[in-house]
Amino acid sequence: MTTQSFEASLQRAKEWIQFDPNQKTRNHISALIETSNSDPKAKEEIEKLFPSDGSRIGFGTAGLRSAMKCGPKHMNDLVIIQTTQGIARYCQQEFAEKAKDKKLLAVIGYDHRANPDLDLSSKSFAILAKMAFLEAGFDCVLLDGYIATPILAYAITKLDAVCGVMVTASHNPKDDAGFKVYWSNGCQITSPTDSNIADSIEKQENLKPWVDYGSILSSRMRDASSYTDSCFGYGDTEQTEIIVEDYYAAVVGSGLVSNQSAKYGQNFKICYTAMHGIGHKFAVKSSEVFNVAPFYSVPEQQEPNYSFPTVSFPNPEEDGALDLAMKFADENGCTLILANDPDADRLAVAEKSDGEWTTFHGDQIGVMLGLWIWDTIGKDCGKKVAMCASTVSSKMLATIAEAEGFYFEDTLTGFKWIGSRLVELRNEGYRSLFGYEEAIGFCCGDVVSDKDGLTALGTMSELAINVYGNGGTLKGHMQSLYDKYGEFCSNNGYYLCYDSKIVDKIFVDIRNGGQYMETVGPYEIESIRDLGYPGFDSTTADKKPTLPVSKSSPMLTIRFKNGTVAQFRASGTEPKFKYYIEMRGQPGVAREVVKKDLEEMSKIILEKLLHPKENGLQSKL
Repeated sequence: MTTQSFEASLQRAKEWIQFDPNQKTRNHISALIETSNSDPKAKEEIEKLFPSDGSRIGFGTAGLRSAMKCGPKHMNDLVIIQTTQGIARYCQQEFAEKAKDKKLLAVIGYDHRANPDLDLSSKSFAILAKMAFLEAGFDCVLLDGYIATPILAYAITKLDAVCGVMVTASHNPKDDAGFKVYWSNGCQITSPTDSNIADSIEKQENLKPWVDYGSILSSRMRDASSYTDSCFGYGDTEQTEIIVEDYYAAVVGSGLVSNQSAKYGQNFKICYTAMHGIGHKFAVKSSEVFNVAPFYSVPEQQEPNYSFPTVSFPNPEEDGALDLAMKFADENGCTLILANDPDADRLAVAEKSDGEWTTFHGDQIGVMLGLWIWDTIGKDCGKKVAMCASTVSSKMLATIAEAEGFYFEDTLTGFKWIGSRLVELRNEGYRSLFGYEEAIGFCCGDVVSDKDGLTALGTMSELAINVYGNGGTLKGHMQSLYDKYGEFCSNNGYYLCYDSKIVDKIFVDIRNGGQYMETVGPYEIESIRDLGYPGFDSTTADKKPTLPVSKSSPMLTIRFKNGTVAQFRASGTEPKFKYYIEMRGQPGVAREVVKKDLEEMSKIILEKLLHPKENGLQSKL
């Protein structure tokens, strides 16, 4: 870096400490500034934390997510203040008519993430966010204590809020924090709301704190003993208790609880893990509501722990994440494992049958839950029933919908799109009863319009009680669905790709100047849909896709004449180039044959389209 560019970074750092309300992060940056002339490492850290190009953490449909560090590129008190001020001003613009009648309302929840060394945490971020909303003239409910993400989503619509914030990094690495933003429909924000909020944050009036938040909060903290809540007087304890009770009452009222235990009893044990997150107490309540026998909780992973000591990556999808749960389950004779991710909005499922553990992938769980909800609620609800799944999820539920008679629709990837479409379909007269994504996110019933690991846990428990009560296993039940609707085998994975230009190159090569290929190796293509700007769909009259297109988040779907579907996209939050390849076997074709054919076809597709070696893509270890 040149002297000129370092001076730009240094100037940003000096400006930063003028506004940073956090004494520890302020002191850290001040120390770096003082030693930067003599210490190359200090100089290097300033350059990293305060890029000379003026860039800052990007705000998108996932809100914010980054490591808890100093500076504009990471999660810290000043970034949270700037972000919330921008959100508040944008809400006032968008809901100006509503604001004429009453104060606008925001709802905030938080998880257990923390970096004590810098005095940064989800809790402090949530408090600062409430302070900013109050300063903007909002009413604001801060759910007191760690809360499950789906309960925050429920609170938004229950309280008629214009927006909500869940301060969580979900299943990200332990050093990260997140700031997930919801809109008035109880769904995560979509485009163009995200870019409009980003523009609002960037306005100078919102980048500068409106008041001295640090002094106000410090004064509150000195009087901590005088407050009965856990947030220095900012937590709404009574309102939180009411919301939690209302959420579970709504679950019962939705028809999700079918009382399978009353019919069959429960002749098996369930092991549960909260994965060091906040889910345990909510999962206990969920089991009670669904009349499921108390589960066996993995003790080492039961309590919230921001260091996640027993897992390298707190994502129940990852290989090895359920090893401790399996060991504990074996020691206690448990047949079924149910695992929430750290903020309890997702659910992993594993079962021991024939002496071996089977971990079900998201599509299998989604198919089982979707059909179960159709059978127990949908068939006789008296309304048209709708279900949705992300376009990269299996097409099996769509096949079931066609056979059983309910409406099914693909959406863009991400629960923000699934939830929003479920709400739209509800407004069109459907009863939207289920939505899912292959990344173990499930929306069961119509209590919330976001992924919900708590209702998924209860619903899966009842499904298992029914299956075991009839002498079966979940593995056998899944196979019976394959036998009835056809074998669906998938090969989902990713390559690590740290250069966005490589991702762009791959899509450019596939597009071939608008002359898309007709074959991939020996396999004939039936249709292509390209959701990268300006978009292309070979199946529509005008060749334009019906789903939204994006310059920043391209996605390509190729359907082959043999029934295989291959889809490609870049992750929005990680350096991953993801692929999803699914083959549907013809009736009567054994699963082993379909899997072998899929394996052979996948190798050709990935090599011919992605050229991994040429593009320097790193395989998943």
